[in-house]
Amino acid sequence: MKIKNYLLLLILAVLVAGFALPERIKMPVAGATHRDWHPDTFWYEPWGSSGVHKGIDIFAKKGTAVTSTTAGIVLYQGEISKGGKVVLVLGPKWRLHYFSHLNSINITGFTAVSSGEVIGTIGDSGNAKGKPPHLHYSIVRLIPAPWAADGSSQGYKKMFYIDPGNYLTHSND
Repeated sequence: MKIKNYLLLLILAVLVAGFALPERIKMPVAGATHRDWHPDTFWYEPWGSSGVHKGIDIFAKKGTAVTSTTAGIVLYQGEISKGGKVVLVLGPKWRLHYFSHLNSINITGFTAVSSGEVIGTIGDSGNAKGKPPHLHYSIVRLIPAPWAADGSSQGYKKMFYIDPGNYLTHSND
């Protein structure tokens, strides 16, 4: 019974820590500034087969370092059809940080990552093949924000997404 109580306390501590840890989001592309993406592309529609663009694309030379924007745990690293080579990090406030179209991945799954740690390099993998190299970066809430829904056909989905540009505009100017 004591082990069960300790386990429950540990789970509770992890849940509370997820909300209490500070979220200090940093620019994920080495040397990039807010001038390296278009501010109106977050939630732009129509956006091909995705319907709506749920992040921002930060442009840089192929092979430029991509760093984790926040401390967290790498939940996934690998390849998917649209995103190509991707990394998914669970960070503070139970938010998922999604990095896609990478040329290479320099981290393994289920490991801790610190803010600013290199996780890969800029590329054009997935459905970005043949387009200028860039990082697609999204932040997804695991706990939705109903006030973020805008009443559009995609509004209910917008409850889960955060505009990364709001965090990155002044992070490296």
